[in-house]
Amino acid sequence: MTLKIFLCVSFCGVVFTSYTQENSLKTARDCEFTFKGRVTDFHDSTPIIGASLYIKNLNTYTTSDLDGNFEFKNLCKDKYIVEIKHISCDTKRVTINLNENLYKDFFLEHHLNELNEIIVKTTSKSEKTSIEQAIKKATIDNFTDKSLGDALNTLSGVSSLNTGNVIVKPMIHGLHSSRLLIINNNVRMFDQEWGDEHAPNIDINSSERIDVIKGANTLKYGSDAIGGLILIRPKKYAVIDSIFGSTITSFNSNGLGGNINSEIVKTYKSGLYAKVQANYKQFGDFNTPDYTLTNSGLRNINTSFRIGYNSYEKGFNAYYSFVSNEIAILQSSHIGNVNDLVHAINSKEPRVIEDFSYNIDFPKQSILHHLGKIEAYKRFKNLGKVSVQYDLQINRRREFDLRRGDLKDTPVIDLRLFTNSIQTDLEIDAFDNLKINSGILARYQQNDAVSGTGTSPLIPDFDKYDAAIYSVVNYNLNETSELSAGIRYDFSKIDARKRYNISDWEETFNYDEIFPKFETGSVDGTRIPTNPEFTFHNISASLGYAKRFKNDVTLLINYGLATRVPNPSELFSDGLHHSAARIETGLLTMNKEVANKFIVSLERNNDNFGFIISPYFKQIDGFIQLVPVGITTTIRGAFPVWEYNQINAQIFGVDVDLNKKITDKFNYQGSISLLKGTNLTDDIPLIHMPSANFSNSITYQNESLNQLSIRLQHRTVVQQNQFPDYNFYTFNAILQEDVFVDISATPPTYSLFNLSTSAIFKAFKKGNLKLEFNVENLFNVAYRENLNRLRYFADELGRNFNLKVKINY
Repeated sequence: MTLKIFLCVSFCGVVFTSYTQENSLKTARDCEFTFKGRVTDFHDSTPIIGASLYIKNLNTYTTSDLDGNFEFKNLCKDKYIVEIKHISCDTKRVTINLNENLYKDFFLEHHLNELNEIIVKTTSKSEKTSIEQAIKKATIDNFTDKSLGDALNTLSGVSSLNTGNVIVKPMIHGLHSSRLLIINNNVRMFDQEWGDEHAPNIDINSSERIDVIKGANTLKYGSDAIGGLILIRPKKYAVIDSIFGSTITSFNSNGLGGNINSEIVKTYKSGLYAKVQANYKQFGDFNTPDYTLTNSGLRNINTSFRIGYNSYEKGFNAYYSFVSNEIAILQSSHIGNVNDLVHAINSKEPRVIEDFSYNIDFPKQSILHHLGKIEAYKRFKNLGKVSVQYDLQINRRREFDLRRGDLKDTPVIDLRLFTNSIQTDLEIDAFDNLKINSGILARYQQNDAVSGTGTSPLIPDFDKYDAAIYSVVNYNLNETSELSAGIRYDFSKIDARKRYNISDWEETFNYDEIFPKFETGSVDGTRIPTNPEFTFHNISASLGYAKRFKNDVTLLINYGLATRVPNPSELFSDGLHHSAARIETGLLTMNKEVANKFIVSLERNNDNFGFIISPYFKQIDGFIQLVPVGITTTIRGAFPVWEYNQINAQIFGVDVDLNKKITDKFNYQGSISLLKGTNLTDDIPLIHMPSANFSNSITYQNESLNQLSIRLQHRTVVQQNQFPDYNFYTFNAILQEDVFVDISATPPTYSLFNLSTSAIFKAFKKGNLKLEFNVENLFNVAYRENLNRLRYFADELGRNFNLKVKINY
């Protein structure tokens, strides 16, 4: 029995020993694998020296040698997570399944201009040859409770066409509306921008930086940036695990209102990020130094959401924003006829002055704007970056007038604009001194003049089709010189449905002879249905040169050929524009505008002493303008008639900026803008041109005293003496005589002073508290602005005390 047990145990021991030895040999063989490869620059394939490679499973490191090579030895069969790091490069993480010897190349981007840096350098530009200015986040925060146009007014050469104090339409070198491209998060804005009283539907609190491009480097975004381009940029986030945010709130004494804006951002080491932002703003009736502006408040609700994945080789981002604006229009600006306008011009005060109220009554505007986009990109070795973007916009604009009866709460204008676009871009950067950026675009728009308003639509139903292709080349001539050149082709087709009065169609405009193909063959009483169709082919081009000299001096020269097709308002307007209190008439005979733009800029970017001297010249053939041509009588009374026409125009001027560091704590900034616009066809000044203006500011900063900042700012706007004479006479039934209507004379020169103070306190372990106290119109000056469409009816705003609190967390 004992022998049997012994033999059994011996057998089991032999089997176990053999099994163990076999597995040991097998394990040894499984742990003899080698993982090696090379780390190189994605851009130019040069080796990256000293890159760190880390196998997280094994807590094992190695580094790349002088040739970029690396090697791990004696690895077992397994799945490994490998991190590749190098200074100034994005960290790369890959997973490998190792079941044999493996060789793998890794590509890292080693160029600073592609980093996801938290801080953007003050000298960074959209293009090296671009002539542009920027508004940073700190300045945007100063205008958290104001509009995009208000913020842009701080830049030389930029002004605004206002309707009251809330509707602020940006203007660059005297041009606005369809001649000004606004790009929001890489999406071109379409929000019925043709109207003088249609401000951009943008919440500036959602942006990190705003660039104003005055030169010709705009072909990527459109062919029609005759005035310039406003580029609203989001923030690029560092690739780290973090969560942060901010809340800013403000209160104003003038209008007894303010806003609150909050945002929170979550970022991950993987490159994923997400941001949520929301803003609410409300004001009641504003005040001039002498009276209340009855029905001048506003109420805004804005929100945005952004999510994406950010790495050098590939990524995506999705963005959505919602803007809801309810804007009161000064009640005294609602005129029943042209005699009301005469009375308003001759009166020092508005005809309606009531106690302060938060109510937004008629007349008013109500606007909803939805914007959504999704973009993805991928980089290819030895080629460059390919990106594809789809975006969608829905704009609903309703304008309400003072009406009675069943139509009391019905808008007089109700427009819904649907825009969607798809575009793809290829950026070739595989060459050291050459970069080529090319792209194609397709866009479809549909405008719906919503029925049920009880009025004839000012703008008809239409479909618009756009397609474009462009290419821009940037070439480094040498270490101090760059050259850029670009060309773009655009195709546009407009297909409209509109009813005309037969008398206008056949007698006033002779359209029955000029455009017989637009007639549908039917007649509806006194009106004729038509189907106007237009097709346009446009060629645009740009040329830029930059030369850097010693002492931080740069010379920039830009030329641009820009073409713009007539917008729907210029073609189809036909009737009373209630919010403008005038009859507007478009013409089907409009042709496209063609502009030649020249701009030069001599710049010195230096904190101790810097300057920008930027003269410019624009020759615009076929310039479309809206001017008063007389009056007409309707059942509501006599109204001014404004008509679109085409002329040849010329605009030239100069912008000058200056900064000087006086001492360690005191700084000076100043600017001056001069402009002259001429109607070459009629040899008279252009209408609605900004006058000469200049500004100065002194700032005291003490970094050691809670970053205390005290700034005194001065701005003077000179009376515009160069204006066309569009005055006229109208018959006054009460006086039984003709009366003179002076709509052309301009207000006198005015000067304003503003005081701004701020300090930052360490209120939290990982955050701070910023307090601001500002006084606008410090001396409570009563004045009127020439570029405010309501200047006939009331003064501008009086003194305002403003308090802001910003918490960073």
